[in-house]
Amino acid sequence: MKKQIKIKYISKDIEKLRYIAGNSDWIDLRVACDISMKKGEFRLIPLGIAVELPKGYEAHIVPRSSTYKNFGLIQTNHMGVVDESYCGDNDEWMWPALALRDTELHVNDRVCQFRIMEHQPEIEFEEVDSLESPDRGGFGTSGKN
Repeated sequence: MKKQIKIKYISKDIEKLRYIAGNSDWIDLRVACDISMKKGEFRLIPLGIAVELPKGYEAHIVPRSSTYKNFGLIQTNHMGVVDESYCGDNDEWMWPALALRDTELHVNDRVCQFRIMEHQPEIEFEEVDSLESPDRGGFGTSGKN
């Protein structure tokens, strides 16, 4: 069953969001205005939309795999989380970016992507003296022979 998501386009210049079935369950987001950035500059990049997510869901926003190569930008919070309370007409989604070189962004450039996820269920932690699973070798060891 498909989820209904209400979306308000703050920018009339960007292409409409679309889900491409069979390709990926991530949906590309687009830059809503032309932007010039100098190396070392931080900006909140407007994405031109406000969204009302279904109750119990949140959006995870990450860079596209080509964003650094194409634009020299990294996302400063590494993964953005938008919860369903950020849902008003003026709650425009933004993408926090740091320029690692001088760069230009234009309306409709695809710099990031999102997917929606159900909230994590309530968790209760049980303290134990020992875990019953074997050690894997410690942090960073899975790639070693």
